Amino acid sequence: MTKEKTKTYILDTSVILSGKPINLDANIATTPGVFKEFTPGGKDYQNFQFLMEKGLKIQDPTKESIKQIKDVSQKTGDKERLSETDKEILALALDINKNDECEAVILTDDYSIQNVAQTLKIKFETISQKGITKKFKWTYQCRGCGKKFKENINTCPICGSSIKYTISRRENIKRT
Repeated sequence: MTKEKTKTYILDTSVILSGKPINLDANIATTPGVFKEFTPGGKDYQNFQFLMEKGLKIQDPTKESIKQIKDVSQKTGDKERLSETDKEILALALDINKNDECEAVILTDDYSIQNVAQTLKIKFETISQKGITKKFKWTYQCRGCGKKFKENINTCPICGSSIKYTISRRENIKRT
């Protein structure tokens, strides 16, 4: 019989801002980037402080995991859609999952975080939104001539038109 892994819920800023109930009996963590998004005073800051009093830990992800997130998000096309804080959250989940006795679950309504998490087989749960049903591969495409680019550029070197995000591949996913 396999031992059940200890879950750690990783909180995204949107989860704290939602004010919705969080299981305070579980391990909860977030990153310094999320902490920096709250300024002293106000209801949101008080919610954050309350969570810290109830055991919310602020943890730095490793540089190796940050690099892995940047590499994977480049491949999925989410790299520029993710903030540095979003990348920290995903990287922290990778770090937690390296411990065989632990399992990270990201709490987020952010579709780009969910897309990268799905690619890396990191569990996630939503708070206010339905959550993703398809995994996307994003690319950059010229609005004028249609040429596709791997990197985001402002202007097409071929025709001079602007570049837009576009989905190059979608794949249905099963959420557990």
